[in-house]
Amino acid sequence: SLSAGLDLPGRFLFATLTLMTLIAILVFIEEAVYIYRKIPSSKRSIIIWINAAAPVISTTSCIGMWVPRSTMFTDFTAGIFFSIVIHKFLMMMIKECGGQKVLLRRFENGRFTISTGPCCCCCPCLPHVPITRQTLFWLKLGTFQFAVCRPVLIFLSIVLWTNGDYILYNLSPKGPALWISCFIGALTLFALWAVAIMFRKVRILLKCKNIVPKFALYQFIVILNHLQTTIINMFATQKIIPCAPPLSPTARGSYISQQLLIMEMFLITVISRVVYRRKYHDLELPECVAEEPEDKKQTP
Repeated sequence: SLSAGLDLPGRFLFATLTLMTLIAILVFIEEAVYIYRKIPSSKRSIIIWINAAAPVISTTSCIGMWVPRSTMFTDFTAGIFFSIVIHKFLMMMIKECGGQKVLLRRFENGRFTISTGPCCCCCPCLPHVPITRQTLFWLKLGTFQFAVCRPVLIFLSIVLWTNGDYILYNLSPKGPALWISCFIGALTLFALWAVAIMFRKVRILLKCKNIVPKFALYQFIVILNHLQTTIINMFATQKIIPCAPPLSPTARGSYISQQLLIMEMFLITVISRVVYRRKYHDLELPECVAEEPEDKKQTP
């Protein structure tokens, strides 16, 4: 078994990482209870979903660390969950503005800047798009397609893997892993692009609701869960990470990635508790804010 093959420092490391995962789960449960009691029901489920991203990734990484053969399933589970969280984060920004109707009234003559990352940051010549119900629909569709298509592609990957046709580290053009990974990567970029467009427009309005640190935490999860894991897997595939018997380079790379994710998601869980632990109130309508000084002047 895995635990029998570990030396004393290895057992201490595994025990410490497992304890960090348990603490992250307890912190999330406590935060979920607070959110359920203090936050309006219209935002409750969305914020709980977003806060659950780091603990879920930490838990799946911990399971994959103890049970190496489950790594593919745990990675896929974390990937499916986070694809839903990306859509939830976009919806949270709309909810924090008071909903779609209030957002459209607030930015009635405004425009979206689509020349932003990760897709079009190098294209400043792109036109600004008017903020209408239709453009909001396309932004929501940009994240919703990712929440729907990625689970379908992951299910297809598992079916091919059980038949021996899908090999995660085989990036040959003849194999399905390369094409499925590229397609998922393209869907990911479009989803992140939609969130970035919305954030760029509402970040000033929602500054009082800590939207900047919330977006930073969301970006850290994206980078660590996707980019960091991809880089480590590439190093392992190219055997830059040496083997350490009985672990092959790919298995050792998977262990390194999982252990790093547990520590990083633990920190993000604790920081999220600080950022999200406050009461939420709907923003005042723009008309009310504009008319308030006039009402005060008319009051004797």
